[in-house]
Amino acid sequence: MEYVIESQNLAKTFRSYEKNPGLWGAIRSLWFRPYKENRAVLDFNLQVKPGEMIALLGPNGAGKTTIMKMWTGIIVPSSGQVQVIGHEPWKRDKQFRKRISLVMGQKSQLWWDIPALDSFLLLQKYYEIPDREFKQRLDMLSSLLQVQDKLKIHVRKLSLGERMKLELLASFLHSPDVIFLDEPTIGLDLVAQENIRNFLLDYHKLHKCTIVVTSHYMADVEALCKRLILIIGGTKHFDGPIEQFTQILGKNKIVTFNFSKAIDFKQDLWPDFEPTWNEMGNQVALRVPTEHLKEVTVQILNEFPVSEFSTEKLPIERVMKKILENPSLARPSGHSSA
Repeated sequence: MEYVIESQNLAKTFRSYEKNPGLWGAIRSLWFRPYKENRAVLDFNLQVKPGEMIALLGPNGAGKTTIMKMWTGIIVPSSGQVQVIGHEPWKRDKQFRKRISLVMGQKSQLWWDIPALDSFLLLQKYYEIPDREFKQRLDMLSSLLQVQDKLKIHVRKLSLGERMKLELLASFLHSPDVIFLDEPTIGLDLVAQENIRNFLLDYHKLHKCTIVVTSHYMADVEALCKRLILIIGGTKHFDGPIEQFTQILGKNKIVTFNFSKAIDFKQDLWPDFEPTWNEMGNQVALRVPTEHLKEVTVQILNEFPVSEFSTEKLPIERVMKKILENPSLARPSGHSSA
């Protein structure tokens, strides 16, 4: 199979009606309902190869979760075609459901008032996992996630990070070929986020499965994925390597200068390099094109009391912010670079 996921001109439109407030609005709605259409996804094309780990990025309401729900068969496309591991997802046949998994950071599949192990036993029966395989997978996953001592504790008594680990364990028990992760680290602290990312990297290395991630945390994307798909307004605006994405604004570097004292007239300095000052006025970060890096650095070192400076690649968060402010920087694309 050349592609695990293949979407062609995929689109989804939601239809809802608007009701005027008050009693008269309720009575009027019995005979007349003005409907409004919202195009959540429009002409979305994408191909994903076996074993890829990709990221879907975009602002709230961009269509990321809608696309994931069409890929998993939760909602039916309005038009276009999609196949996942050779199946049409919305038909939801048994073999398809046994080969995929969906983790949504804001929704739970574990029973709140019983230990997670009881939920896992139920999932074993649902996915028809033989006893020996179930025990092996449970031991392996609980070890990777470091939750061996949490399996028999009621889910409601666990921390958010512990519950998220057990949600992942539940979703991976049947060894799915394709895993969809919608905001898997939302609401978690930095340590918990890192633990989840490390688990996903280790699991992917062991099993070579296909993983699709949506996240608002750029650290998730950079740590997990080599390929990034940017969606704005239901349309694909970028599809390619993260390194290529970070160069949309040009081959720039972020140069941070620390000064031995606050700098006067800082608002007039280096306007072409988008200066970002700290509150004390003794530190500035500049976005400098690579070809001008040496010239600008030498000039500042000669003219200002620099105590130290550092250079780094343009952070993906900064690129993302600029594109969301001006989507024309990443032009809509109807083709995949798979």
